[in-house]
Amino acid sequence: MKKRSKKRMFVLIGVLLLVIGIITVFFNISYSKTRAEFSELTGSLLAELPNESGVFTEKDIVDLPLSVQKYFRYCGYIGKPKMSFMKATFKDVDFSFGKDKSAIKIDYTQYNFVNEPHRFAYIDSSMYGIPFEGLDSYTAGNGSMKGVLAKLFTLFNQTGENMDKACLATYLSECLIIPNAALQDYVVWEEIDDLHVKATISYYGITAGGIFTFNSNGEMLSFVTDDREVIATDGTSEKVKWSAVFGEYAEKDGIKKPTVLKAIWHYDDGDLVYFDGKDVVIE
Repeated sequence: MKKRSKKRMFVLIGVLLLVIGIITVFFNISYSKTRAEFSELTGSLLAELPNESGVFTEKDIVDLPLSVQKYFRYCGYIGKPKMSFMKATFKDVDFSFGKDKSAIKIDYTQYNFVNEPHRFAYIDSSMYGIPFEGLDSYTAGNGSMKGVLAKLFTLFNQTGENMDKACLATYLSECLIIPNAALQDYVVWEEIDDLHVKATISYYGITAGGIFTFNSNGEMLSFVTDDREVIATDGTSEKVKWSAVFGEYAEKDGIKKPTVLKAIWHYDDGDLVYFDGKDVVIE
């Protein structure tokens, strides 16, 4: 009997080790369904992009608020080629899922497009050693936020009107990083004073707006809006003021771009910096 018990124990241990080995190999293979979906979404749009021609001119910005004009000149866009899309890469971002929740480190790759306000972002991370991925998508007026654990299990996939508007507001907050978007008909500008400008974006029957703040040099510092809601992973939502903060401008190839980007929820009992990106590479 003892020999049979030992044999069973060894078999169980062997099976357990085999399962652990298979899981470890699976976690470490490069293929990911979520990453493949991100690549397919962005790749199809990149393949269909119209050929962008021309450069930014003073004529392009003459009707914009003075602080936005100053931003174009300060960053060095005048005389530079217009762009049809943007790719931003973030490494080791401090990211939080919400109040009273632990932060994790994520890598974040993002594409924004100009012809229509499409935006896609892929999150690559892990939780307790298990791969965690996220896919944010805004296309054809539809927004979504999906989280996938262990490459297989969808933890959440939030969609709906609130998400559509939130994604549109996020796109607006980034339109001056890809400034050809700021010149499109779907964005309307209104000067408030020397350092503050209201911007409104309308697309697919949805409208979102917010306030951009600049400094006297011409740097864009922040964007604040009431048109985003905190949408939790369980689908519940809460209306909270939201801001994107931009800083530490650096020049490359004659263009100045922010290298620090933060996203903040302004709760009544204090601010939550839930996305803190440094050394951002914007192409």
